[in-house]
Amino acid sequence: MPKLEVVRVSKYYGKIAALDGVSLNVKDQEYVCIIGPSGCGKSTLIKCIAGIIQPDAGEIFIDDQRVQHISIEDRKIGYVFQDIALFPHMPVRDNLAYGLAVRDRKPDHITSVTNEMLDLIKMRERSKSFPSELSGGAQQKVAVARAIATGSRLFLLDEPLGALDVLVRAELRYELKQLAKDLHLTIIHVTHDQEEALSIADRVVIMKQGRIVETGTPAEVYLRPKSLFTENFVGETNILRGEITGTEPGHCFVKIGSWKVSLPRSEGKVGDRVVATIRPEFLQLRKLSGESKLTGTIKQVVFLGSITRYSIETEAGFPLIAHQATASGFTDFKAGDTVTIVVDEKHMLLFNSPAQGLEKELALEASA
Repeated sequence: MPKLEVVRVSKYYGKIAALDGVSLNVKDQEYVCIIGPSGCGKSTLIKCIAGIIQPDAGEIFIDDQRVQHISIEDRKIGYVFQDIALFPHMPVRDNLAYGLAVRDRKPDHITSVTNEMLDLIKMRERSKSFPSELSGGAQQKVAVARAIATGSRLFLLDEPLGALDVLVRAELRYELKQLAKDLHLTIIHVTHDQEEALSIADRVVIMKQGRIVETGTPAEVYLRPKSLFTENFVGETNILRGEITGTEPGHCFVKIGSWKVSLPRSEGKVGDRVVATIRPEFLQLRKLSGESKLTGTIKQVVFLGSITRYSIETEAGFPLIAHQATASGFTDFKAGDTVTIVVDEKHMLLFNSPAQGLEKELALEASA
């Protein structure tokens, strides 16, 4: 069964490094999602794996076999694009059978596999339909099934759901995950949709400017990221500049504006500049209390269905974003209200202040 190893792969376009020494291991039957800003190199990476682009340096192994010298069609890789590349003049059945036909499979085998694929995507009754007669989601199902029909077990998905409507995209991503599990596939899935990646991946890879910043499970990269870039890029978070004012074993005291907070920390010394973060869902708003440690005035209220987003200017001198679940009942605050902000400090993260500056660390693109 397929596993993948990418070793120090680089690809340059003039002086621009689309990939800069990228290394990645993907285990057999693992579902890996790659996310990152536009132009970070994620699509270039999977095109190098597929053989569409030849890297300038590094090596790529599939099942311990070096594949740079192997042609695209002989790498036994299924590739699904965002642009649904079905043959418009062929009905669904013929689209599914095409890959097998060009490989000179016997007619009985082609019929058997094609029927299996039609059943797999629950489209046997649409087998005579042309792509133009199908919805976008149905077309992409056919494209995925056509790739599976060839017998590939390693699949590269390049924004496969990006052109679909939100509801269709949400439904189809779970079907993709279930297909991968049922058929024991190894999948590398490039997407710009962070929710998509977090909801279906076994492991998430975050890229920036041609490099891998970090990898981890969806929970790890969202709740306990190793880098400040990941914390800021994946989901929404509050970025707070601070300074260590005191330490004790396992903890340090941080001053953020005029607010002081104790946070877990095994390193650092008094005077160190740091950056604290906390995601908006770990802040709770309450009516103003006389014993409040942190208070603020609501500047903006945005209702988003399942949550309400509050923009707050704290009396400690820094802004905060808070999310309140609609089901919690604590969503009746309005702009101008002064509130108590209850901070779930165990969900606060502390990072060293970046040597290159906070703005450069968080930048999605390289500065000129």
